[in-house]
Order: sequence, then C-alpha cells, then structure tokens
Amino acid sequence: MRKIAITAAAATALLGAGAASAAVTVIGGSAARSCYESAERENASDSALRTCNTALEPGVSLGHERVASFVNRGILYFYRGQYDRAIEDFDTAIALDPQEPEAFLNKGVALMRRDNSGQQALPLFSMAIEMGTEEEALAYYARGVANELNGDLTAAYYDIQRASQIAPEWDVPSRDLARFIVRPAN
Repeated sequence: MRKIAITAAAATALLGAGAASAAVTVIGGSAARSCYESAERENASDSALRTCNTALEPGVSLGHERVASFVNRGILYFYRGQYDRAIEDFDTAIALDPQEPEAFLNKGVALMRRDNSGQQALPLFSMAIEMGTEEEALAYYARGVANELNGDLTAAYYDIQRASQIAPEWDVPSRDLARFIVRPAN
C-alpha cells in the first residue's frame, strides 16, 4: 500500500452553514411533531421553543417522541447559540435512549462549536456512525472536522472524502477536500 502525506491549506470553518443538525422524526399532529418541524426548518423562535417545551411537559410525549423532542429542542438551542443548553438536552436524550444516534451526532456538533475542539466530539461522531445515523454524510464530515482539529489530517481527509461520496449533492465536503494537498509520502 502506497503511503500518502496530506496537508490542509486552511482551517475548516467549524461546521458552519450547510451543516444542519440531525432532527429526529416524529409522526402525527402533536406538539412533538411541531417541535421536529421547527428543528428541520431551523426555526429557533421563542414560539418554536415553547412548542418543544409543551411536548416535554410530563405526560405529553412518551417513549420515542420524548427522546426526539429533547433532541429537537437541543437543535433549537444550538441554532440560538445556547450550546450548553443544547448539550444538556442531547445528554437527556442519550440517558433516555442510549441507542439514539442523532443525539450523539448533535451533541458532538454542539461540543465542537462550543469548544472549537474535536477531542470530546470525535468519539460521539464515531458512535453515531456505528449506530446508523440518518445523517451519515454529516457524521463523517463532522468527524473529519474533529480529526482536523485534533491534528490527524489523514483521517480528516478520508472522513470528508467519505462524506462527499455519501452525499455528492452536498457541496460542503467537496469544497473542503479542495483545501487538502495529497502527495506521496517521502
């Protein structure tokens, strides 16, 4: 196998525009469904948060709907720049359902945005991928950014390349790949 050396031309904009978080789908006409729709539309208004809070009142949402509502409200907090509150909601979702990959993915994105570091986020992205996240391209891309922040440019390159292969219509990974210089290692 031929060795390659990879260098990045510039630091990645930390999961900026185009890297929307992974909302958890809720079916039906409930407050939990409205909370999901707000997260999908990136609508982090006060009204949208109130709807999510209603979905999380005792007895309103149970089981998967409750887990989804914590993830989706966390996404709204994320869009408002309230990363600690977002992380709290993702942690609650993980405590309620340790097999919910979108909670791990979103927590990783929030940690990376808050801390400008990939240390804590990296294993969360790997877990989301292993659990079968619905947003596989985002998870690989985010893990690539975390690897880059941690100084592992080779792993960063391969993860971002994988994201580009999974979602060729998403232009963010392919733009990021253009920053890398790949050449045979000496």
